[in-house]
Amino acid sequence: MDVHVPIAITVALKEKGIDVLRAQDDDAGTLDDSLLLERATALNRVIFSQDADMLAEASSRQRQGATFAGVIYGHQLDVTIGQCVRDLKLIAKVGEPVDLVGRVEFLPLR
Repeated sequence: MDVHVPIAITVALKEKGIDVLRAQDDDAGTLDDSLLLERATALNRVIFSQDADMLAEASSRQRQGATFAGVIYGHQLDVTIGQCVRDLKLIAKVGEPVDLVGRVEFLPLR
């Protein structure tokens, strides 16, 4: 989880048995988006963000053809906490991190 994600999303996912790691809990809470995405990639973890700067970082890497862990993006005004929890749980249960390498997915799922 990026630092901009409400704690309620993390708590709800953990209660549902989803393995979630907040940037703050990984001593990565102060990293800029580029370094945070590198950290997620090194850990083989998809990152969820509601920060447009992270979306821009991932898009830039796609244009450059650079490998990175997947990014799931949900704009704060377009998706509720409940939708985030449902959609992130679904993604975690049906996929693997490798399925999202180099990709950006948007919430809510359609």
